[in-house]
Amino acid sequence: MLMLAGIVILHITTIILLLVATIDNAWWVTDTVSTDLWGQWELVKSSWHYTNLKDSPEEYLQTVQATSVLACIFTVLALFVFVAQLFTLPKGQRFTFTGILQLIACLCIMIAASIYTAQFHINEDGGYGHSYVLAWISFVLTLLLAITYLVLRKKSE
Repeated sequence: MLMLAGIVILHITTIILLLVATIDNAWWVTDTVSTDLWGQWELVKSSWHYTNLKDSPEEYLQTVQATSVLACIFTVLALFVFVAQLFTLPKGQRFTFTGILQLIACLCIMIAASIYTAQFHINEDGGYGHSYVLAWISFVLTLLLAITYLVLRKKSE
């Protein structure tokens, strides 16, 4: 029971980290610019102004946006499937479907962060922000959860 609670808490934590990484505006930061997947905040005369992403390769940007959103969707869906499987899965069976959904979410967030790394902000001053770091942490957690679900069996009491 304690392990089950730990898995659910880890899963909810991963969902929160993925949502923050996808929504928050700190994938790339400088002293005057903070960029996320959806737009850019620029510091002009001590006030922040929201602008569209300029000079961004549109195809890559849409791919990063789509895979980030898909990672969130698959992770939330995996939690619901896990809870459903707790009540419907025969004893001794593995949580394979939940593990596969987590692997897909893991792949999606890896693709998003990798494309962002390879295609954006090349030779620019600044650094990766906390949302970018959270995306990679979420990748590790979703991979860990996927392996856990694929190995985990429903106990027979």
